[in-house]
Amino acid sequence: ACWQGGVPFEFGRELFPSDFERFEPIALGAAERLPVLNAVGIQTLINGPIPVSADGEPVMGLAPELDNFFVACGFTAGIAASGGAGLAMANWITQGDPGMDLWPFDIRRFARQQANRRYLAERSSEAYGNYYSIHWPVEELASARGARRSPLYDTLKARGAVYGSKAGWERPNWFRLPGSLAEERPSFLERPGWFEAVAAEHRAVRERVALIDLTSFSKFELAGSGAFAALQRIVANDLDRPVGSCVYTQCCNERGGIEADLTVMRLAEDRFYIVTGSQFGIRDAGWLRRHLPDGLELREVTGALAVIDLAGPRAREVLAAVSDDDVSDAALPYLSGREIEIGLGRAFAARIGYVGELGYELHVPVEHAAHVYEELRRAGEAHGIADVGYRALDTLRLEKGYVYWSSEVSPEIDPFSAGLGFAVALGKGPFIGRDALLRIREQGPARRLVTLGIDGFAPLVGGEVVLLDGRPVGSTTSAGFGYTVGHTVAFAFLPAALAKEERFEIEAYGQRWPVWRGRRALYDPKGERLRA
Repeated sequence: ACWQGGVPFEFGRELFPSDFERFEPIALGAAERLPVLNAVGIQTLINGPIPVSADGEPVMGLAPELDNFFVACGFTAGIAASGGAGLAMANWITQGDPGMDLWPFDIRRFARQQANRRYLAERSSEAYGNYYSIHWPVEELASARGARRSPLYDTLKARGAVYGSKAGWERPNWFRLPGSLAEERPSFLERPGWFEAVAAEHRAVRERVALIDLTSFSKFELAGSGAFAALQRIVANDLDRPVGSCVYTQCCNERGGIEADLTVMRLAEDRFYIVTGSQFGIRDAGWLRRHLPDGLELREVTGALAVIDLAGPRAREVLAAVSDDDVSDAALPYLSGREIEIGLGRAFAARIGYVGELGYELHVPVEHAAHVYEELRRAGEAHGIADVGYRALDTLRLEKGYVYWSSEVSPEIDPFSAGLGFAVALGKGPFIGRDALLRIREQGPARRLVTLGIDGFAPLVGGEVVLLDGRPVGSTTSAGFGYTVGHTVAFAFLPAALAKEERFEIEAYGQRWPVWRGRRALYDPKGERLRA
C-alpha cells in the first residue's frame, strides 16, 4: 500500500509512472489465455492508485463528525457501482436518506478507532490482497488486531478463547474443548471445525450456567432535564416506566423502518443508560443525537464499563452466592435492573439477555471486571459453569427467534413485519414513525419474518433463496444449527400472503433442502424460562 500516512496534499488527478516490468507476469498470463494479445501487443499502461477501504467495500454517507459533509469513496470497482452510488448519494444529500439499505457501505459501520492510520494501512492492504480470493462463511481478517480488548481478554484466552474482531474489538467467538485440535477450518458445505465446541457452549447455557463477555457492546448515557421527553419521542416503545426498568425498543424513521435496535434502562427520572451492538454505536448514537433537542448531550461510556452476561437455569444460584444483595425474582424481576455488590466489586445487574434463559447482564466498572468474573467463575464451578462465545450466542438467539439489526431488521423493515409489534407503543403519544406504523398495523405488513426448520445439518448462513413450488418467494436473513432443537434454523422474509404456507425449499450451492415453517420461537415460545 502506498501513502500509509495519508494521500500527499500535492498528489492530484494524476497517474503513477508506467511499470512494464511489474506488469510483465500479468501480461504473459493474459497472452496465454488470449493469444491475440501476442499480435496486437500492449501499447499503453495506465498505472493509478486504487482506493481500498479497511474492509474492501465503498465508504458512503454523511460523515458522523462533520455537519453536512458527505463521503463517497473507496470504490475499488467504481465503474460497476457508479449508477447506483450516484442515485443513493443524490437521495442522501437531497432527502436525508439514501432510499435503500446501504449498511454494508455506510461510513458509520466503522468505529472511531478504525480510523487510526496504521489500522487503515494494515486492513486496506489485507482487503486489497484478498479482494478476488474466495471468501468463506464467518471468516475473520488477521491484520490490525488487538487494539480494543476487554479486561477479560487474557483470562479468556488462557481458557481457550478463539477470538474474532468486530468494530476493532477482540471478541471470543468460541472456546476450544480440552484436548481438542478444533480450528477455524474454512468450508461451504461441511460442518465447521468449531461445531462441537459451540455445541458444548450452547448446552451449557440451556442446561447449566455460562459466562459471556459482552464488553464490546456500545454504551451511552443520556441525562438532564427533558431526557425522558426527548427519548420518548425518538423510540417506539413506552419509556414511561419506573426507575430500574429495562425497555427493549426500536428507533424508527418516518416510513416506519427500523433505524436502531436498543435496550434502554431507566436509572433515574431523567437519566437513561442505552445499550446497542458493538458495530452500531456510531450509527445509533448519530440517530439519537440528530433528534435530541439542544441542551441534552448523549455521552458514550463504552470504555468505562465491561459487560458480563451470566445466563442459564442456575444463574440465580451463582449470583446469590457472590452477592449479599437480594437477587430473587421478587427483588430483581425480568426486565428490571439495579446496582448490586458482587464480591468486593459492584455492577448494574439487568435482568435481560439474548439467549432465552434466566440471565443477568452485569455492567461492571472496568476496574472490577476481572474480580467479578473470578467470583462468578468460582461460585459457578459447582454448577458446571462454562465460558461461551459469540458463535453460540448466535445459535441460541436463532432458536428463540431473536432478530439482529442489519440481518432481520433495517431501515427498510418495520417492527410489524419483523414480529416486533409488542415493542411499539402506538398509544403513548407522538414519536418518530408513528403515523407510518399506524398505517402498517391497520393495513397489515406486506411481508413477514418467518422461522424455517431444516432437518439435520444444512450449510446455510443467510442470503439463500427460498422457493415455493419451484419459484423464488424470498431469501433467508440468518441461518445456523440449533443444538437444542436438533436441526438447522433459518429466518426469512416472505410475502404476507405466503407466510402461512407450511412447506418450502431453500436452494444453495446447487442443492435444494426441503424446509418447514415453524413457530417464530422454536424454543420456549412463551418465554417462561426468561421469567423463571
